[in-house]
Amino acid sequence: MTADTTTPRKTPVRTGAGGVTARPPRRRPASPARRSGWTPWLYLLPALVLLGGLLVYPIYQLGLISFLEYTQAQVSGGEPTTFQGFGNYATLFRDSQFWQVLLATVVFAAACVVATLVTGCALAVLLTRIRAVPRLALMMAALGAWATPAITGSTVWVFLFDPDFGPVNKVLGLGDFSWTYGRWNAFALVLLEVLWCSFPFVMVTVYAGIRAIPTEVLEAASLDGASQWRIWRSVMAPMLRPILIVVTIQSVIWDFKVFTQIYVMTNGGGIAGQNLVLNVYAYQKAFASSQYSLGSAIGVVMLVILLAVTLVYLRLVRRQGEEL
Repeated sequence: MTADTTTPRKTPVRTGAGGVTARPPRRRPASPARRSGWTPWLYLLPALVLLGGLLVYPIYQLGLISFLEYTQAQVSGGEPTTFQGFGNYATLFRDSQFWQVLLATVVFAAACVVATLVTGCALAVLLTRIRAVPRLALMMAALGAWATPAITGSTVWVFLFDPDFGPVNKVLGLGDFSWTYGRWNAFALVLLEVLWCSFPFVMVTVYAGIRAIPTEVLEAASLDGASQWRIWRSVMAPMLRPILIVVTIQSVIWDFKVFTQIYVMTNGGGIAGQNLVLNVYAYQKAFASSQYSLGSAIGVVMLVILLAVTLVYLRLVRRQGEEL
């Protein structure tokens, strides 16, 4: 048998000027980074589609209705829907009650956020100082409060502070004192309920962050004679700043749009609307008064405020060189 002397095909060469041969340029293979650039987006595509249906479209409809004249007459088909432009916003901004409710919402939300962060962080540090059994009991109690639906917790708190049958007035000897009659008493009562159902998130999140801090760092600070407050301020807080940013933004969003606690505990906003917040105010405008366009405009204003606060806060953090 004769051996196969077939040689592989050679790439033809071209002769250039001066007799210099030049081979055709080779195509560079695509880099792995370029080839996998779209891979993360393909994995995220189902979630993005779901979020688009659950968030983007409702926000679009909310903004669209805020630019229309959309009342019960338009809903029932008795009158045609007309484009109002910024007319609904002009009507809203001329309403003095809107500015009063906005101020009350900002102050109430700020108080809730501060109280939640202080309580959650303090209890998170406490969890690192107590033994396993008390720590487990505190964790279970906090998670029970966190898992309780807002309407259930609000109803229980109304019963506890009821002037006729509530045990709180009997224990404190307050007689038939009404906690929801005065404006500030009602806001304070709602703040306590919001704090009760909100601090577990901060406590658990910050506690997980503290457990991730190397024990050598905390022990070195203790050996240097630093107090617990100094350890938190100079060691823990800087190392936990990314976590604190997350819980702060979440608390701002949750507390700024409180609805259930105010509506249930103050019976729809208090006497003559003295305990209204923006979410309850929007509900009253949209459904109690059938002014759906004004209610949508209030919703858009709340969305813009929350986005502005979040973006400003993140920008300040980035200027300090923090990575999220």
